[in-house]
Amino acid sequence: MTSKIKVDNINKVSDDSNIIKKCGTTTTIGSGASNPIVVDGSAVTLGRCGGTVALASGATQTGFGRTGTVDWQTASIKTSTFTAANGEGYFVDTSSGGVTANLPAGSAGAIVSFSDYTRTFATNNLTITPNGSEKIGGVAASVYLNVNGQAITLVYVDATEGWINIQNAEDTEIGVVPAFIAATGGTVTTVCTNFKVHTFTGPGTFTVTCAGNSAGSDTVSYVVVGGGGGTGSRWHSGGGGAGGYREGLGRNDSYTGSPLRATTGVPVTATAFPITVGGGGAGGPAPGNNPAPNNGSNSIFSSITSTGGGKGGTFDEAGANGGSGGGGGSAPVSPKSGGTGNTPSVSPPQGNNGGAGAYPSGGGAGGGGGGATQTGSAAPAETVAGDGGDGATSSINGTPTARAGGGAGSNSPGGTEGTGGTGGGGDTDSPGTVNTGGGGGGPNGPQEAGKTGGSGIVIIRYKFQ
Repeated sequence: MTSKIKVDNINKVSDDSNIIKKCGTTTTIGSGASNPIVVDGSAVTLGRCGGTVALASGATQTGFGRTGTVDWQTASIKTSTFTAANGEGYFVDTSSGGVTANLPAGSAGAIVSFSDYTRTFATNNLTITPNGSEKIGGVAASVYLNVNGQAITLVYVDATEGWINIQNAEDTEIGVVPAFIAATGGTVTTVCTNFKVHTFTGPGTFTVTCAGNSAGSDTVSYVVVGGGGGTGSRWHSGGGGAGGYREGLGRNDSYTGSPLRATTGVPVTATAFPITVGGGGAGGPAPGNNPAPNNGSNSIFSSITSTGGGKGGTFDEAGANGGSGGGGGSAPVSPKSGGTGNTPSVSPPQGNNGGAGAYPSGGGAGGGGGGATQTGSAAPAETVAGDGGDGATSSINGTPTARAGGGAGSNSPGGTEGTGGTGGGGDTDSPGTVNTGGGGGGPNGPQEAGKTGGSGIVIIRYKFQ
């Protein structure tokens, strides 16, 4: 037979207080608020199947984990900068000014909530700032609430997305607080009120001190032009090709650009970017029949390299390849071709081909160098020089400016001179313009030295406020 112990109450020996008390249908365990009950076991079950386990009014619980809710801190209305804690919700009063809430360090499942106590978020925003480099909605930046009566609940998921808003309502949408690029280097000007322009006419460093974000600016617009090509001596030379021309549009920027402008800019980080500005190629020395000129040098900013322009071909020589190709020289048997532009190939293209020279029977004329937007012209006759191809026009610095024009070819003495392309291309017997990347023009005398190409330029622009 199974043993039984039948009692209604179990009392302490020391003071006869109840440990277990049966009163009607209610069984009470414990003898008061200051006497904790410890139940120790590998598994503890409270309540029968289908029953309810209730906490008494005013009681608190610990150690059970969270169920997607927060404890609202009604006794502490926030009116100034504060740091939130996991598991807590806050009423924020911005009636006297904006308030910043700093999020705690993220851990999977952490949860915080915020609500507009005075319906004034539209007038004075609540800014929510992540811990360190953590993210909110996949962006490593502060966000703001700017709708009256707005409330939000954020749950930390992982390092990829960080804190995610779990309230599915239109008025809970959050905006990223704009941050803008800040940088030094080169000659700095302000255009269109909100944009900084850094111009490099020689080597330097573009140093970014703040990388901004997508709501403000985090990429830069750019124009990078290589040095123009030089030309050979005497009247047989083709014009120098323009330096390669590359342009891109940064985030939240708008200006009248060239047809070669890429739709994206260069992303930046808070670091130093070395700047290389390519020199113009030297002309061939005189006297002499065929002393070699030089290509222009490359200009470089970050991932953008603009190739130097190809040199103009001297007597019986084709123009050289480059950002834009050099014009071909005259030859005793057949005209020499212009060099190939957009070498190496990029998209949009950085330049065009040079034009061919003319066959001489008693003189000679060179083809025009290629420009950023136009092929150099072939020499139309043995006494008529080819024109340089036109460059590209951009208002990146606030003023429409053409750059990277091809140089004109040479002509026989007494013949018709050529015209350099818009954007610094040299006319016959003239050098390319400095800091345009224009190609040099071919000489028109029997013993003249070749002409130098124009040096390149690097221009960087971004929104700063």
